[in-house]
Amino acid sequence: MAFTLPDLPYDYEALQPYMSKETLEYHHDKHHKAYVDNGNKLAAEAGMDGLSLEEIVKQSHGKNPGLFNNAGQHYNHIHFWKWMKKGGGGRGLPGKLSSAVDSDLGGYDQFRADFINAGTTQFGSGWAWLAVENGKLTIMKTPNGENPLVHGAKPVLGVDVWEHSYYIDYRNARPKYLEAFVDNLINWDYVLEMYEDATS
Repeated sequence: MAFTLPDLPYDYEALQPYMSKETLEYHHDKHHKAYVDNGNKLAAEAGMDGLSLEEIVKQSHGKNPGLFNNAGQHYNHIHFWKWMKKGGGGRGLPGKLSSAVDSDLGGYDQFRADFINAGTTQFGSGWAWLAVENGKLTIMKTPNGENPLVHGAKPVLGVDVWEHSYYIDYRNARPKYLEAFVDNLINWDYVLEMYEDATS
């Protein structure tokens, strides 16, 4: 399938003051677009352009680094935009998700601390994740464009900790960005949608 750059599900000002218009313009219009353009070229060269995005990510992992990096980042970003919304974040988890966080992760406060810690301690570029592995929620971190799909898990929430996702707004204060993401931006309804899909 051809990679296409999705429209943002909100306007460029919607996530202010936690994520600026300038960050979204650069991150979506420039960085994500580059993953799409490069990914299309490399997928065609590898003869994988007829596969689903998830299959391209899995099949290119460890075999075609250029394609994997762009396909992985395209997959990650398609969901990243939907994992945020105006007025999101905080403790307003839908019931089923709240129960899973309690039983699998020790409750919301423990999830918040561990998720922020995963993002803070990911050295260099990468992502922090809430994923489903063996039917249970787990917190993971990955370098560069990797995601839980290549580690036998299914992502249900991810936060981008590449510097381009926060440097304009937070400079080098990655923990402040992660706190703002968890407390003010997470779209828990979309997390629930992915959780239900991952556990069905």
